[in-house]
Amino acid sequence: MARAGLRLSVRELAKIADVSAMTITRLENDRSGGYAATLTKIQDALESAGVEFLYGEAPGVRLRLPKQKKR
Repeated sequence: MARAGLRLSVRELAKIADVSAMTITRLENDRSGGYAATLTKIQDALESAGVEFLYGEAPGVRLRLPKQKKR
């Protein structure tokens, strides 16, 4: 969901997160739970690209709104 929202390919996210494309594919297809360090790299990459992770009653992700330019 987050990757799709950013319109990133598997390879693009893998490059940004410094992991293999196969790692991204395995995680997205529930073929792997992933190591904590790997998941952190992916989360950091997504957050730096504009994804905000939501926790609480309605967990999920959303894209951050671009900052408004001051006049």
